[in-house]
Amino acid sequence: MSCPRIEREALEHQIVGPFGVLAENSRGRLHPEEECAIRTCFQRDVDRITHSKSFRRLKHKTQVFLQPEGDHYRTRLTHTLEVTRLARTVARALRLNEDLAEAIGLGHDLGHTPFGHAGERALNRIHPGGFKHYEQSLRVVDVLEREGRGLNLCYETRMGILHHTHGAPDDTPEAVAVRLCDRIAYINHDLDDSIRAGILTADEVPERIRRTCGERHSERINAFIADLIANSRDGVLQMSPAMQDVFDFFHSFMFSDVYTNPLAKGEESKVEGILERLYGYYTAHPEALPPDYAGVIEREGLDRAACDYISGMTDSYAMEKYGELFIPFAWSVK
Repeated sequence: MSCPRIEREALEHQIVGPFGVLAENSRGRLHPEEECAIRTCFQRDVDRITHSKSFRRLKHKTQVFLQPEGDHYRTRLTHTLEVTRLARTVARALRLNEDLAEAIGLGHDLGHTPFGHAGERALNRIHPGGFKHYEQSLRVVDVLEREGRGLNLCYETRMGILHHTHGAPDDTPEAVAVRLCDRIAYINHDLDDSIRAGILTADEVPERIRRTCGERHSERINAFIADLIANSRDGVLQMSPAMQDVFDFFHSFMFSDVYTNPLAKGEESKVEGILERLYGYYTAHPEALPPDYAGVIEREGLDRAACDYISGMTDSYAMEKYGELFIPFAWSVK
């Protein structure tokens, strides 16, 4: 009887180039387990992430705008999907392992807090050990998912998730592809959302960006990705110096005109108070934490468990718990 996994691993020798990671060469999982007869190890990572609770919660977590009124703004989930699709495109064009790029892309933001980076900054200040979403993303897949058993992902997927923000010297090309596509995706779709929200008009986008990358969202994305593919070789992923300069200018513009814009960020000052009060409550009332966190409390303490629980909340659930705990409800005598 044929084994689809073995057939796929043999096919990877033809479709994955000399700088991509072959599934059969993975450095393995935290805990050894029997291989699947159908899927390669990286395909299994994709499936495990996609079916995880933390992945589903991304649909109700902020990307940039807190609870925007409208159905077409990005969430942390749609951001994740956009990054993953771009990374697969780059991986295919450069003959890297698409499945590994997809797994890293799908898992890279699993540790993000409610309320986007505002929530991350708040927990980083409140939690004694600090908080970085990329470290929490690894913690989610290693420790917190599946009632504390973790997803037991491959080493290459785990390190790609951990290093997706800053990188590391031994990154795989697939991990680099995700990191670059993450940056390309968020400045472009955040610009698109800021125009939709009325933070900017299309005419206020700097002429340098419009001239070099295009007037429309799709044109800008395509310009960066096409340049990245054209200028990457021998396992080194990079844009041309000219396009990298435009990207850096674009990135700076987004921070000066969107990410710190009072219209876009007017509600963020409330986030720290919400998370601080939730954190204080759960560290004072461990019995209020779900049973799943008993093991974390025992091994790593109450502060760690409270941080894990709060960082995993969606925006709406954090608001619901805050209201339940701190806002009195109307009552009546019958």
